Amino acid sequence: MQLEGSCHCGAVTFSVSSTAPYPYQRCYCSICRKTQGGGGYAINLAGDAETMKVKGSASVSVYHARLQDPDQKTTHASTAERHFCKRCGSALWLFSPEWPELIHPFASAIDTPLPVPPERTHLMLGSKAAWVEVEAGPRDKFFDVYPEESIAEWHERLGLTST
Repeated sequence: MQLEGSCHCGAVTFSVSSTAPYPYQRCYCSICRKTQGGGGYAINLAGDAETMKVKGSASVSVYHARLQDPDQKTTHASTAERHFCKRCGSALWLFSPEWPELIHPFASAIDTPLPVPPERTHLMLGSKAAWVEVEAGPRDKFFDVYPEESIAEWHERLGLTST
């Protein structure tokens, strides 16, 4: 499925091909909550990095989140690149050099109508803000940290992979 996305002010538009277009995974970590600002969670999709096309790249900036080290006293920069519009602040996509074949656009930036998932995966609930109420369906799955199942595996298990 071809996904078209943009920032709020229109300075940045992008497109990417995705075989995993269902916005099913809600992440409640403090990074997603604070950089996304909506609902206390963020929703990532998976796209083929080779197909990514960006217009307005001069308006894109990158944020490397600070991660807590095991000693709980120091932090280090994440290798993941959170791309956002430096004019309006809209979160656009995440790229991680650990998986260079993938781009993870944020569902909030996608303009293409997305399919409704039959179930959702709620992850990083261990760092959910107390004010956030989890809206869950009967088939939803819940994880304090990360699930074992990848975005691609979830789509495959439910027969939802598109071309």
